[in-house]
Amino acid sequence: MKILLAEDTEELNRATSQILTMQGYEVDSVYDGEEAARHALSDSYDCMIFDIMMPVKDGITALKEIRAAGDVTPVILLTAKSEVDDRVDGLDAGADDYLTKPFAMKELLARVRSMTRRNSSYTPTDLMLGSVKLSVSEQELSARNSIRLSNKESKLMEYLMLNANKELSTETIFSHVWQKEEVEGEPEDAVWIYISYLRQKLMSINADIGIEGMKGGNFVLRDYSS
Repeated sequence: MKILLAEDTEELNRATSQILTMQGYEVDSVYDGEEAARHALSDSYDCMIFDIMMPVKDGITALKEIRAAGDVTPVILLTAKSEVDDRVDGLDAGADDYLTKPFAMKELLARVRSMTRRNSSYTPTDLMLGSVKLSVSEQELSARNSIRLSNKESKLMEYLMLNANKELSTETIFSHVWQKEEVEGEPEDAVWIYISYLRQKLMSINADIGIEGMKGGNFVLRDYSS
């Protein structure tokens, strides 16, 4: 699982990154809110941890930008004990949880586990991009007309739509959509086959969105409607 950590205190950033890495997480660490927003809007994460007080752009402002772009990745805010109003503002802006400084690393790890479990079980009813609608429960993709998807096609399309306009590696897609499933052949073959299936189905419904990328590389779901 991949985590974005935004903390401007170098020592705390380094220590937190090391502990998360030791627990098996892949960590991208940044030191200001502008860089955090840039990473969040261009890459896929399972959880994000933002300090509120950061230079260039504070954590709440970065969070608002991320939520405005439609990103629903769980976010944990790090706050000082005196920042009651900031905690309230953060939750109103779309934070999922907060942790007051100083905090025990065991508690942070527990919060991260809770957030990632919650996110993996979250299933939206409908997703929209351009004129294309994905009904997750019905496994149906529609635009000018509609078509049914297989279970794997639906999971892949859901993941791509939740991360629209982000470049996703073949490895990242496989780990999120197939998770621990065993497949015949190489993971890149499985991803490529289902990307090809979705491309055909998007064409069949006259979609104004498309999947860019080549086998074994990065893929990105683009909105061509604007």
